[in-house]
This record gives sequence, C-alpha cells and structure tokens, in this order.
Amino acid sequence: MSSARRVSKCQHCGRKSLLISQGLGLCLDCIRRDFGQVLPLIAKAHSAARRPFDLPEQPPKCEGGLICQLCVNECRIPANGRSYCGLRANRENRLVGATARKGNVSWYYDALPTNCVADWVCPGGTGAGYPQFAYSHGAEHGYKNLAVFYQACSFDCLFCQNWHYRSMATRESKIDALELAQAVDDRTACICYFGGDPSPQLPHALRASRLALESNKDRILRICWETNGSMHPALLRQAAELSLNSGGCIKFDLKAWSEELHIALCGVSNKRTLENFTLLTEYVEKRPSPPFLVASTLLTPGYIDREEISRIAAFISSLSPDIPYALLAFHPQFMMSDLPPTS
Repeated sequence: MSSARRVSKCQHCGRKSLLISQGLGLCLDCIRRDFGQVLPLIAKAHSAARRPFDLPEQPPKCEGGLICQLCVNECRIPANGRSYCGLRANRENRLVGATARKGNVSWYYDALPTNCVADWVCPGGTGAGYPQFAYSHGAEHGYKNLAVFYQACSFDCLFCQNWHYRSMATRESKIDALELAQAVDDRTACICYFGGDPSPQLPHALRASRLALESNKDRILRICWETNGSMHPALLRQAAELSLNSGGCIKFDLKAWSEELHIALCGVSNKRTLENFTLLTEYVEKRPSPPFLVASTLLTPGYIDREEISRIAAFISSLSPDIPYALLAFHPQFMMSDLPPTS
C-alpha cells in the first residue's frame, strides 16, 4: 500500500498537485464545492479500498435484514451478508460473530509513559490526578499500559495509520472478555482500547473493563478509549462512567469538520461523532483533573487545512475551553501513501 510521491490529478476539475492523493482522486476544493457531483467518485475510491479485504463496500441496508445498532452505520445485514465492519454475518437468519463475550482483538503491554494521544495531559504521562488516579507525581515510570487493539472499524479512512487490521476483521472472534481482563497484572496502571476502533465491539470492551476493575478494586486502574466516536450513545455513556470513575479519559479523533470532507476521507458521516462528543461534555466538569475528554485531529496534507482545524477548534471551545486538543502529524499510509508527511 505504498507508492512514490508524485503529482496527481483531480478527476473532477483536472487540477494537478502533490497534495491530491491518487487514492481518492479528488482535490479539496471539488469536495467542498461539488460534493453531490463527485460523490460517485468518492464511493469508487472507498470500494477500491475495501474490496481486497472482502469488506462490504457500503453499510448494508437490506430491507428485512438483521439489524445491528452498535454504531452509526446501523447495518441491516442480508442473508449470507456481512456488516460494514466485517465482524458480524447473517447466517440462516442468525447474527454470528463478535459478542460481549468473544472479541476480535489483540493486545500488548506498553511501558509508561507511552505515545498515547493524551500522554501530555493524562496521569500516565504527567501524574495528573495524583494520588487518587496516578501512582506518582510525574510520569508513571515502572508501570505499563495494557494496549487493546480491536481488529475492525466502523469507518473506512483512506489515510488509516493501522490499515492492516482489515485483513483480520472477518476472522473468527475468539478472545474471551475474561481472558483479556486477566491480562491486567500488578504493574498495569491503565487499559487503553483502540484499533481499528472499539465502537463495533464496545460490549466486549465494557465487559472486560468491568471484570478487570472488579479484580483490581483496591488500586488504581484507569479505563481509556481512543475512538472515532461512532458508537451508540447508550454504550458511550457506559464507557464514560467507567472512565470517569477510574481516572481514565476518552480520546475522540475528530477527523474533519465538514461532513462532506469526512465522507470523502472516511466513507461515513461525522454527525454521530460530533453528537457523541457534545454528549460527553456533561462529564467534563465532574472531574477536571485529570482531563476526562481529549480531542485530536490528524493533519492530512491537502485535505485537513486551516479552515477545518479552525472550525473543529471553535466547536470544541464552544463546548468547553478546558478540553485538550492535539494536532497529530501525518505519516503516508494506506490509500494516501502518496501524500507527503506533515511539514
């Protein structure tokens, strides 16, 4: 999924630039100005990104299909079909695949402080919340994070930094939530769920979190999330309570402000993400330190420009000026491997 950087041409207006990705084939101006006209080209780009992994090219909306409501896609899965994330299938009118007990997931230990999106404000990196939520005044040297990678996603980001999960999304979900919870040892200070994204498997993560907290009730164990924010709001509230009470944080990746640009880059609307982010602000004042909610945006060259960042920043500050916001450097990956890194 890599290629040399070269000038690419917008398939709509014909403009050429190093900041137009061949994987999308459209410039930012055309996405903003002529979204309705270029939507078929956007759909074509996402189909090309998903087809090699045997993933549905669009969220299935089959009348009479089995319904999954775990995320924004609200798939209606036809007979012998599969959910957009690839985790669940309709077999003989029965939904099979990932459940609250069995997940498609892997994990590893990461020494603290680590490269967490919130490292600059979280207990593991700074000692914020000591002594209630942190083991030390500063960075928690000698402790570790249980990094839990969910191997599926509700979005289809063409710039995905962890795109390899797609080859595992349709595999059998085998990891029991109890097995995951038991991976927490006495030097584990926090659990962070990421991916892919935890949204399509949130019931599994919630179950594992509760089991882990029950087994470690007399010490600090923070529950954290890195997510695109597309989950069902009722599940998000459950995740929020776990993080709020344990000293953990929820990190939302706000990939774009414009819905049209978000669809172009990620294949899915960002309306649910922005609604869920707004929902979480009611928790912010309940625990000022360490910060409960953190936002981030990847600076994708040629697409995430000053206007996008300004709109996202204004949105965040309108909800609360105390929400930390991180801008992340872009590294060429997946269908946008022809773009330059953030300069």
